Amino acid sequence: MAEHDSDRDNREEREPDEQGVPFDEDAAWRAIVAGYGTEPPDPPGSKPFKPVEDLALPEPDATGDRDGPAEPRAARPLGSSVSFAPGVGPRDHVAPEPSEDDFDADDEGHFVPPEPPPLPVADASAKFAWLGVVGGPILMLLAVVLGWDMTWWLATVGIGGFLGGFATLVMRMRTDDDEDDDPGRGAVV
Repeated sequence: MAEHDSDRDNREEREPDEQGVPFDEDAAWRAIVAGYGTEPPDPPGSKPFKPVEDLALPEPDATGDRDGPAEPRAARPLGSSVSFAPGVGPRDHVAPEPSEDDFDADDEGHFVPPEPPPLPVADASAKFAWLGVVGGPILMLLAVVLGWDMTWWLATVGIGGFLGGFATLVMRMRTDDDEDDDPGRGAVV
C-alpha cells in the first residue's frame, strides 16, 4: 500500500496543473446535471440529417447562389432505403393463371403426376414394435412428469418395450442382398 501511495505522490509532482487553477468537481457535476436532456449543437461544417420523406430530393447547393441558371440535378437512387406501402411489394406478386393460348403445338400441357401407390399394410408384429419404440419412452416421460413411483413393472415395460420394439424393427429390415441389379447402371426409365 505504501508503494501505491508513493506512486501517486510522484505522479502529482510530475503532472502539475497546467493553468494553476484547481479543478472544481462539484461545479463540473452541476454543469452535467444542468445540461441533461439537451442536445448538443452540431459541430461546425456538418450537414443536418434530412427527413425520410426528403431522401429522394436533390441535395441543395452548398455554395449558395451561382452565376447563371441553375442546372437541375438528377435525383439519386435510393438504394436499400426503398420501402413499399403495406400490401404492395415483391412478395405480394401473383403470377397470372395460364391459359390454353399460352401453349404452342409442341407443348404437352400441364404435368399431372400419377397417383402414388398405397402404403403397404403393416402386420401385427410391426405395429406392436412401433408401439414399444414410441410408447416406452412416452410412458417413462409421463411417469416422471406426473410423479409416479418408478416401480419395477413400470421400468420394465418402458425400457423393455423400447428395446424389444427396436430390436424387432431392426431384425425385420430388408437387406439389399435379394436384388442382384447392377448399381452402376444409372437411372432406369
